[in-house]
Amino acid sequence: MIALVRGEVAGRRPSPTSGGEVVVDVAGVGYRLAVSNETLRQVPAVGKPVTLHSHLIVRDDALQLYGFATEEERDLFLMLLGVQSVGPKVALAVLSGAPPRELLAALAAGDVARFQAVPGIGKRTAERIIVELREKAGVTLPDDASSVSAATDPRSVAREGLIGLGYSVQEAEALLDGAPGETAEELIASALRTARR
Repeated sequence: MIALVRGEVAGRRPSPTSGGEVVVDVAGVGYRLAVSNETLRQVPAVGKPVTLHSHLIVRDDALQLYGFATEEERDLFLMLLGVQSVGPKVALAVLSGAPPRELLAALAAGDVARFQAVPGIGKRTAERIIVELREKAGVTLPDDASSVSAATDPRSVAREGLIGLGYSVQEAEALLDGAPGETAEELIASALRTARR
């Protein structure tokens, strides 16, 4: 398995549908990797050094290498491939829609519309992605935070959700400070918008 490709950028090309391709020159051998828009944005100019996490898919008629700027993105890609009706192209399209942290937040919030907006994903597949990946991604929030307990504080649930997405306690507190919203999902969405700025 090719888990990492490190070398010099020999070419980078966006795709009209989603993501694109990057060619990495590794000691005179060019490796072509299919990448998401998120990864393509982080790949430097031609001639610059680059390191991409990778995953090789072997088919009867082809060997296809996929590249990712972070291990988190690769892990999400692999989880998406485990969902029925989601192939590599659709998985890359999902990853092209937002950074991994935002996609994890959409999973936690059960945001079907976010996944349904991806070309090639209908409502049923979007729902399947959320149901199957919520637990695997470790971002499960209570289905209805308000009914768990009258004393459950949406801000506390949102803080736990952000910590589950990889933020430290201090970062989560800072992002939630002054964030508008009444539910945990609204607070997480507001916090992530702040984080992007």
